[in-house]
Amino acid sequence: MRALALLGVVLLASCAPAASRQAAPADAPQRIVSLNPCTDAVLAEVADEAQLVAISDYSQRAGSSSMDLTSARRFRAVSGSAEEVLALRPDVVVAGTFLPPATAQAIKNAGIALVQLPIAETVEQSREHVAQLAALAGHPGRGVALLKRIDTALAAAAPRAGTVPKSTVVWQSGGIVPGDNTLIVDLLRRTGFVSLTGKKGMKQADFLPLERMLAEPPAVILAAGDAHSEEDRLLSHPALASLKDARRERLDPALLWCGGPTIIRAAHRLSQVRESL
Repeated sequence: MRALALLGVVLLASCAPAASRQAAPADAPQRIVSLNPCTDAVLAEVADEAQLVAISDYSQRAGSSSMDLTSARRFRAVSGSAEEVLALRPDVVVAGTFLPPATAQAIKNAGIALVQLPIAETVEQSREHVAQLAALAGHPGRGVALLKRIDTALAAAAPRAGTVPKSTVVWQSGGIVPGDNTLIVDLLRRTGFVSLTGKKGMKQADFLPLERMLAEPPAVILAAGDAHSEEDRLLSHPALASLKDARRERLDPALLWCGGPTIIRAAHRLSQVRESL
């Protein structure tokens, strides 16, 4: 019954009074475990620190965290095994949709509420996730405050009226590109860019070879990887220097996947790139 009651809270996300730092209401979950770096970042802002008893260990790694590492390391981290999670005696576990079925079943069998959220594909879907998680934590007002910050950042990053969108390729590790229905492509549209690979019908994680980049260059190449690693040597290939009309800029890979507060940083970075052109 406790699990069903907590799951019901997620469905009640709506507008609420201004954010408050008061403790969570008695009927809110007092022990939350998050197993996804995207939900980690949101819950760290909308839940009480004492409520969030553990986050995913991805959030404490420089290459996979969407949080400030100093902030992330204030929390206990878990790898996501059922044994680790159950030992923490949470009221609710928040995870992504890729949680192993056996782990999900073990959590449910223990009578613990399990909330699974998909990767946000648009800003609007991310807004819904923020509201849901804030309501779940018993602090919907904090969700409203975070959404206002996101809206302010997007408004500040929006191009001036009449700006012609710049054709852009987000080139990720190994030469792959994001699909058209992804959060980063939605953010490109909102900040004065257009995804060239999306216009060409390329899908999520399709491979864009160097030869094709050289033959059909965009106005902007956003290199979203570690150009100094062996895997990402493609992103800094010397042949790219021949593209005199294509601007190459660095895009932190941590800005690609998560919504919530990550949108604020991503919008700011994309605005910086646009204004530098």
